[in-house]
Amino acid sequence: MKRAVPVVPTVVLGILLLSGCGADSIQELRGGPAGHGAHGASGAPVQVTSPSASGQGSDHAAHGGPGQDPEQGSGQDSGQDTEQGSGQGGHGSDHSAHGAGAGLPSPSPAPPMGTAAGVAFNPPDVMFLQMMVPHNTQGVRLVRLVRERPVRPEVKELAEAIGVTQERESASMSGLLTAWGQPATAKDDEHAAHGGMPGVSEEEMAALIAAPPAEFERRFLDMLIAQQDDAAQMAKVEIATGLHSEVTEMAKRVDVSRTAQIAQMLALRGQ
Repeated sequence: MKRAVPVVPTVVLGILLLSGCGADSIQELRGGPAGHGAHGASGAPVQVTSPSASGQGSDHAAHGGPGQDPEQGSGQDSGQDTEQGSGQGGHGSDHSAHGAGAGLPSPSPAPPMGTAAGVAFNPPDVMFLQMMVPHNTQGVRLVRLVRERPVRPEVKELAEAIGVTQERESASMSGLLTAWGQPATAKDDEHAAHGGMPGVSEEEMAALIAAPPAEFERRFLDMLIAQQDDAAQMAKVEIATGLHSEVTEMAKRVDVSRTAQIAQMLALRGQ
C-alpha cells in the first residue's frame, strides 16, 4: 500500500518556485534562458583560464575557487569521504539570474509533519531527501561515464570522488526516509508545481555518450556543472525551510561541496 506523499505548504512552494528548485540549470543547458553562461554550460566553447577570468571572478568567488575542495583531486584518494569542501558562502551573486530569494523576506522552517527518535521533520525535509536521492543516482551514472573515455586524469579523479560522495549521501538520505516511513521518491506530479524534477534527460545522456572523443570532456563538464548547480539550489531551499537538524546540516554540506566542485570544473573547462 503506497503512502501518501506530503503536500508542501504554500510558503515552501513559493520559495521553490522562485528558486526554480534547480530546474533552470538543466533547462538552460538545453538551450533555455541564459543564466549559466558563467558556468560554461552553454553549447559554445567558453574561454576561461581561471574562475576569475572572463568576468567569472565576481560570480564564482563564492564558489571558493579551484583546489579548495578535497573532491578536486590533488592526490586525494577518491574513496575518501569528501563532502567537506571549503568555498563556504554558497552561490550568492551568481544565481541572481534564477531570482532565488531575491526580494523575499528571510524564510522560516515550515511546521512539522512528524517526529522520529524525538526529532521533528517537516515537508521540505522530506521533499529535499526525495529529490536528492534520484538526482544523486543520476549524477553517479553521469560521472561513471568518464571511466572509459579519453578525459584528463584530473577530470577522471574528480568524477570518481563525486561518485563516491553522492553514493554515500544517497544511502544516508534513503535511510532517513525509511526511518520516517516516507516514500523513497516523490511522484512526478509532486514536482510539477515547482518546475519539475531537475535532471538530465535520457536523450541528453545518450547524446553525451555518443559525443566524439574530442568533444566528450567539454560536454561532460558542462552537463555536470549544471547537475551540481541543481543540487546546490535544492540544498539552499532546505537550509532556508527545513526543520530536521540532520537534514539541514546535510544540505549545508551539499551546498559547500557542489560549490567547490563547480569552481574546479570551471577551471578545468577553461584549460
